[in-house]
Amino acid sequence: MAMSCKDGKGVMDNGKYVRYTPEQVEALERLYHECPKPSSIRRQQLIRECPILSNIEPKQIKVWFQNRRCREKQRKEASRLQAVNRKLTAMNKLLMEENDRLQKQVSHLVYENGYFRQHTQTTTLATKDTSCESVVTSGQHHLTPQHPPRDASPAGLLSIAEETLAEFLSKATGTAVEWVQMPGMKPGPDSIGIVAISHGCTGVAARACGLVGLEPTRVAEILKDLPSWLRDCRTVDVINVLPTANGGTIELLYMQLYAPTTLAPACDFWMLRYTSVLEDGSLVVCVRSLKNTHNGPSMPPVQHFVRAEMLPSGYLIRPCEGGGSIIHIVDHMDLEPCGVPEVLRPLYESSAVLAQKMTMAALRQLRQIAHEVSQSSVTGWGRRPAALRALSQRLSRGFNEALNGFTDEGWSLMGNDGLDDVTILINSSPEKLMGLNLSFGNGFPAVSNAVLCAKASMLLQNVPPAILLRFLREHRSEWADNTIDAYSAAAVKVGPCSLAGSRVGSFGGQVILPLAHTIEHEEFLEVIKLEGIGHSPDDPMMQTREMFLLQLCSGMDETAVGSCAELIFAPIDASFADDAPLLPSGFRIIPLDSGKEASSPNRTLDLASALEVGPTGSRASSEYSANAGCVRSVMTIAFEFAFESHMQEHVASMARQYVRSIISSVQRVALALSPSHLSSHAGLRSPLGTPEAQTLARWICNSYRGYLGVELLKSCNEGSESNLKSLWHHSDAIMCCSLKAVPVFTFANQAGLDMLETTLVALQDIALEKIFDDHGRKTLFSEFPQIMQQGFACLQGGICLSSMGRPVSYERAVAWKVLNEEETAHCICFLFVNWSFV
Repeated sequence: MAMSCKDGKGVMDNGKYVRYTPEQVEALERLYHECPKPSSIRRQQLIRECPILSNIEPKQIKVWFQNRRCREKQRKEASRLQAVNRKLTAMNKLLMEENDRLQKQVSHLVYENGYFRQHTQTTTLATKDTSCESVVTSGQHHLTPQHPPRDASPAGLLSIAEETLAEFLSKATGTAVEWVQMPGMKPGPDSIGIVAISHGCTGVAARACGLVGLEPTRVAEILKDLPSWLRDCRTVDVINVLPTANGGTIELLYMQLYAPTTLAPACDFWMLRYTSVLEDGSLVVCVRSLKNTHNGPSMPPVQHFVRAEMLPSGYLIRPCEGGGSIIHIVDHMDLEPCGVPEVLRPLYESSAVLAQKMTMAALRQLRQIAHEVSQSSVTGWGRRPAALRALSQRLSRGFNEALNGFTDEGWSLMGNDGLDDVTILINSSPEKLMGLNLSFGNGFPAVSNAVLCAKASMLLQNVPPAILLRFLREHRSEWADNTIDAYSAAAVKVGPCSLAGSRVGSFGGQVILPLAHTIEHEEFLEVIKLEGIGHSPDDPMMQTREMFLLQLCSGMDETAVGSCAELIFAPIDASFADDAPLLPSGFRIIPLDSGKEASSPNRTLDLASALEVGPTGSRASSEYSANAGCVRSVMTIAFEFAFESHMQEHVASMARQYVRSIISSVQRVALALSPSHLSSHAGLRSPLGTPEAQTLARWICNSYRGYLGVELLKSCNEGSESNLKSLWHHSDAIMCCSLKAVPVFTFANQAGLDMLETTLVALQDIALEKIFDDHGRKTLFSEFPQIMQQGFACLQGGICLSSMGRPVSYERAVAWKVLNEEETAHCICFLFVNWSFV
């Protein structure tokens, strides 16, 4: 029987087409939107419910739905290809411009080389005229600038602005700075853009070029609102605004940035920002610090802040054919590294860190908003993406406020207990307490009238921040105290929260409900339901049986050079209102060796290789062992507690002990993750080096061949070690689960870990049923007897969930029983073919 994808037509047994009436098409379309793939029973029910379809055979309706799905798939594919084509066209334009810039730079260097060769042949060092000396540093040719007279008048400020514009454009599209590709960043249709960092210039600098689906004016509006997307930005005050004769705008700005850790001071900037339109229609926003050498207006130093310098930076925004904008971003700063402890100076001298925190953050914000505008959908718990983005911002800002503890926000330092490892701050300001005086779910009044913050920092070595953070997220019970969690929950009236109908991931003792994630998946917002929180019947503060946390997780990509890893959470009220009070606590882990990491940008790590490294490890494990020894990072911990004023000493003592216990737990975990520690334990070796793993790989291959009659791997006859290596690197996801009442995963290859977004260590906390939706669970349970009796089953394609709650589609799956040497069932193995994140 022939099939067709033509609209509105069915197919009859004799091969002739039949045209449906508009009413019939409307009824079929209505059902299609409810259920794109109805069962035969549902199709027959449709015929009974709709008399206008009574003259159509069920087989014809089945074909109509096949054709309808085919057209939908073609439409989506065409739309996707058009989007990819637009991106590639814009990317090609950017690459051509970058190629022209590099050619100019090469010509410039060749000219300089010839000039200085001739100069050295005709002039000796002793007779050089330094008044007109040209200086070359790292391929740059700087002539001593001759500034025109400038002052604080409009004409003087315009002179500074025009000079700033020229210098910014020379960095964005010219050769004023020698740019090198950001380690780990590769241009492509799905990449964030072309990202580069400076080499050999003053301070630290980063540049990015990208395509965003927003108009230039909207792009400029978003980027100028720094506190909305730059997480380190505390405030930007516009001191004065001056219009210019050419239609531009000059603004005098005072900006403060939070300190990233307790070990360093916050910094501030006194700047001029110039917005104008170029002759070709491009919109430019450029900025630079105002210094005494500019003879412009000045800003006196501010207590507790180190004055940093913003070198000419900004945004060049050009309209793109077909809509959207092509944007060039340049960030160039001198962060005064001499004012911070020596151990932290790499953080202030790394252009990769600046690129991650500021330059790429700007591009991500633009892409995220463009994505939200195009989707216009409602996500987690009935909230629009912008509302969830605001919650993420509130969590991050609250954590920064607690970590910095500025006096103008009401924080004051409390005396220590003889040790200075944990700092205690108290805040009794009305603004901080606003919204916290709620009543508990059991009716007892909450009389908290102060907030306490306990914070500390520690230096870590030999464990990448992303790996440690992932462990802290997935194994909360390893460091958290249930009693303290219950106390924190009571302060914000935690009551019952419904997770019905939500896709959840589960780890031991906690359930994760994903709310939102950025389109690059470098940041996740989720609700954590902690189960089994202890309580005391005599203390109303401790009667919470369940606790809910709003949690922000970012920086879990091990390959991102210079990326900061954060886990920030706050107890939430049962109502979970957008303006609900939040007392954020959490961890921030900042790498200190970004320069060393940049030497091997293609290095990839996973928690499995980090936790199971040994002398006979895999290539990935060996690379981890070689590189982890130079990994240094600083972890900052900050925890907030609401309390009654008369309990200050008691709560302070509790908070100190709690943070110290967390520090001890983190040190223990970091030591366990350290390859130097693992290599001393013979039992902890690489998954590609243990005899048990090799045996399991042999059982998996033999059982697959025995039940399905074909080889699973091309190398199945090349030895156990080769089998395991091929299994580990197989392109499809392969997972094993135990034969228990509630099967849990016991092994997965690299593709399987990527699909579940987990690690070998955390894998054993994931139950098999948790990764399937309702339809998938029903299918699995119906096929399970066949697997045990026949030995295998082939499953249709569908949707499952990663441990992060992200939907994953797969084309088909195969499940088979794995037999050991005694021919008894050892486990069940699953093969997911052609999986991808939806």
